[in-house]
Amino acid sequence: MRTPEDIILRPYITEKTNLDIAAGKYTFIVDVNATKAEIKQAAERLFQVKVVQVNTSNYEGKLKRMGVHVGPRPDWKKAVIKIDLEPKPVTYLTKGGKAAASNKKYKTSIEEYGVTQ
Repeated sequence: MRTPEDIILRPYITEKTNLDIAAGKYTFIVDVNATKAEIKQAAERLFQVKVVQVNTSNYEGKLKRMGVHVGPRPDWKKAVIKIDLEPKPVTYLTKGGKAAASNKKYKTSIEEYGVTQ
């Protein structure tokens, strides 16, 4: 079992990703072998947010040269995580048929992302 820190490696910060923060979309560089379900669970554990959607895209490393030596950069994977900006408490029915709400609190933003709105 991998830890959330092994799955989500670092934030991917550009001008476009900074504009997407207002819509609740955060972009990260993740492990190449990570699935969408693993990325969702890792983000919910690391940042205590409610993840609504995860989009991923794979990138091949470019060929670079240094003098006469030519070699590829490593392949990498980008994940765009959309979080719930207005999380509501989860309600469920108990054994007696009464409605109960979970007391789990979700955040509405990721402060650890490195950029403030």
